[in-house]
Formats: sequence, C-alpha cells, structure tokens
Amino acid sequence: MKPSRILLFVSACALVFAASCKTGLFNGQTDQSAPQTNNLPAPVVVDGVRTSYADIVDKTSPAVVRIATERKEEVSERTPYGDLFHDLIPRQQQPQQRRERGAGSGVVINADGTILTNHHVIDGADKIIVQMVDNKTFEAKVVGSDPPSDLAVLKIEAENLPFLTLGDSDKVRVGDIVLAIGNPLGIGQTVTAGIISAKGRRTGLSDGSSFQDFLQTDAPINRGNSGGALVNVNGELIGINSQILAGGASGGNIGIGFAIPSNMAKNVLEQILREGKVRRGMLGISIQDLTDDVAEGLDLKGTKGVLVANVTSGSAAEKAGIKRGDVITGINGEKLEDGNSLRNKVAGTPPGTDVKVTLIREGKEQEVTATLDEFKIPGQTDGKQQKEGGDDSKSGGKLGLDLKPLTPDDAQQLGVPSDVKGLVVVAVDPNGAAADEGITRGDVIMEVNRQPVETLDQMQKAIEKAGDRSILLLVARRNQVSYLTVKPK
Repeated sequence: MKPSRILLFVSACALVFAASCKTGLFNGQTDQSAPQTNNLPAPVVVDGVRTSYADIVDKTSPAVVRIATERKEEVSERTPYGDLFHDLIPRQQQPQQRRERGAGSGVVINADGTILTNHHVIDGADKIIVQMVDNKTFEAKVVGSDPPSDLAVLKIEAENLPFLTLGDSDKVRVGDIVLAIGNPLGIGQTVTAGIISAKGRRTGLSDGSSFQDFLQTDAPINRGNSGGALVNVNGELIGINSQILAGGASGGNIGIGFAIPSNMAKNVLEQILREGKVRRGMLGISIQDLTDDVAEGLDLKGTKGVLVANVTSGSAAEKAGIKRGDVITGINGEKLEDGNSLRNKVAGTPPGTDVKVTLIREGKEQEVTATLDEFKIPGQTDGKQQKEGGDDSKSGGKLGLDLKPLTPDDAQQLGVPSDVKGLVVVAVDPNGAAADEGITRGDVIMEVNRQPVETLDQMQKAIEKAGDRSILLLVARRNQVSYLTVKPK
C-alpha cells in the first residue's frame, strides 16, 4: 500500500474512533443498533490487565445471604388524657404487641449451613430468616453471639451449600483490591469494589467492653451490608462488614467502611462452635498510647510502647509485678504498635495462659511473666449523676475545676474501681485549661505530676509547685484510667 493510501486509511480510522466516542461505543454506553452480546462471558484479563471481577463474584456471591429478623415489642396503652380516666375507658385484656423488623447480611462458611453475621444484626430477634441468593429461605437458630466482637454464629438446616473459605487477614495489605458483598437498603444483593484503606482501625472511644481491629475499606457499604462479606481477588473471605462512618442526615456511604478481620472472626467462630461462648485473656491494666507531652511528663525517652496508666488490685498484672508508669513494648517477643494491638493480643490468648511481657521501667528493659485472668464485661452503673459540690468542694484554681474528695458512694455511682482514690470533678469551667483537655464532671483526679492527691490541700500545693509548667494528671473515668497533660491558663 502506498504511503498516501496508508495515511488516508489511518485518518479514516481516526474519524471512526472519534465518531464512536461521540455515540458512546467507547464511554460505557450501548449502541442500540449493534448486535447485543450479553450472553458472552466478559473478558477478565486483556493484555495482562484485569477488566472484570465477574469470576470472583460468580465464585463468592452465592455464599452471601440476606438475613431478616423479627422482634416482638410490647406497646403500652395510652390515651390523650393520661391516667385520669383509667377506670372509665374500656381496655383490651391482653397488652398490645408490635413487630419490629430488621435486615442485614450473612456469610455461609460451611456447607452444613453454618453462617457468620454481626451480633447487632440478630440481637434481640425472636425470629431469624435466611434467604439464599436463589430465594430459598430457612429459619435460623443462634448457635452463639459475642457482643464484644460484634459477631454471631447462626445455623440453618441445609446441606451442600455454597460457602466461603476464611483467608488470612494478617496478610492483607493497605492497597489490596477487595469486593464487598451484601444486601444494602433492602434492594437485593449488591457487589461493590474498592481497596483496603487502613488496618487496625477503631471507631470512637471504647467503653472497655468491645474489641476492635477493623479493616477499613472504601468499597461502598450501606445499611443492610452488616454481616456481609469482604473478599479478596482470590475469592477468600478476609472480613465481615460491620460498620460505616456516615455523613449527613441520610446516614449513607461516604467511602469509609469497616470490616471485622477474618482472623478475629475465625477465633470467635471456633470458640462458639466448641464451647458456645468466647473466653478472653486479661492482664488487668488500663493503658494508653504515649504522646510527646505524656512522655516528657514521665521522663521517658521516645513514644514507643504502651503506657500502663493503672493496675487493678489482685490482677494478673499486679501478681506479675507490672506497675503504673511501666511502658509495655512486647508480648511473647512480638513488638506492639499501639494500645489496641496489645489489648487484642491479650484478648486473643486463652485465660490461664502464661505470657511474657517486655516492659521498660525507669529506662531499663525488663521481662515479666503473667498468667492471664479471664476478661469480664465491665458492669454498668445505675446512671445516677454526681451531686454538685457543697461546702467540701473547692476550685481547682488555674485548671478551672471544682473538686471534692472521693467517697465510696461516689465511686459506686461513678462506676470507678473501689480501690481508686482521689478528687472528684464536680464542675468544670468551660473556658478553663482542664476543659480544653476534655476533663468532664465525674472524672476522678488521682495524681498530679505523679504525686497522689486525696485532699484539696494536696491538690492546691501540687498545682502551686508546678508553676506555669504543664501539669501531668492521672484521671479515672468509669473503669478507664489514663494520663493527660494540662497547660494552666
């Protein structure tokens, strides 16, 4: 072909390509006049590049189910007149009941009908219905449920079901491609794609009764996805979708979703199937991550490790010789990244197990052996409010606090351990230094610059001694104890 003809041919192809783009052939739209090829399998890999996740979806989606729940709730009879005409207005003999319905997702993890889902999906349900992808339905029974991890195990009477294999979530890397499969917003099974955005996430402040080590993903997740599957490109289950961070009044997806790692789910699953419940180890310490300010206040070099803020009397930690102010850097030779990793590592170890704890005390590294206690969910208080201070309360001066000595009744009402001693915060100046650091009414100040304070005079002298320097406080809030620094105004 002559050069001029080649040039003419290339120009014609360019014109065809431009016209195709304009009509939508290359921007995802369909030319209605062209023959349809919907019956052909989508190409997965072209020139070494994946063009579809259809093979993964075909492999995994049949094992993801819809879970519908029903709860019966008694409704009290009320009239516009309250109880004024209680004896005059006829009433039904039986109390009225209202059925409350909910929905979520679940994952079949064994061909015999064993299903993993979230605790919050089935919590309080009187009836649980599982719907397969082919619309077959089964009534499910709860094998066991674990609120601290937000996991539950269900069982349906079925055989030879499609199921997913649990992958190793420890091998998941930030940036890995993942698919989220579930039943969001009641519209039916939906698949979304994204990546692992972060690992080891926590959502909000823990009350000490939950264990979180979430995989974060930007794969769109919405209400109803809870309990669904997060799978990798090998079709392995690496997470159980659990929570979202939602923005605006709609509470919809903003690209920040959280899944319970498969390794945590596997541990919970095995214990529930074996014993019907989950048992966790416990050291008996309050911990916090180190900051520059706290490290400086404790004369520590660097911020690596986890600070022991308090040691429970009679606990495994106390018996092992762990003390307040120690910095724990490892468990059984494994280095710790933060307090959450320490907490999950200990919780994942059976009670009664001996663990070697590496710590730094007064600049020197030590190793102690602790025999773990069994974790118990902290008891709830009766919710009574601490009374305002009277004649025995006094201003915290430059900190902007009104304080009073802690009494046993105060400790019980505030939900702090009985061995805690200190001063109760009965009022906080909203413009004061303490308020800036988050100290609130009901907190108990145990130490000032590492010196115990049980009287108002001790508190006042400690503050005066600090001068204009930052003050290190040890504060108890309910069952948690932590250090924080306050810069007097």
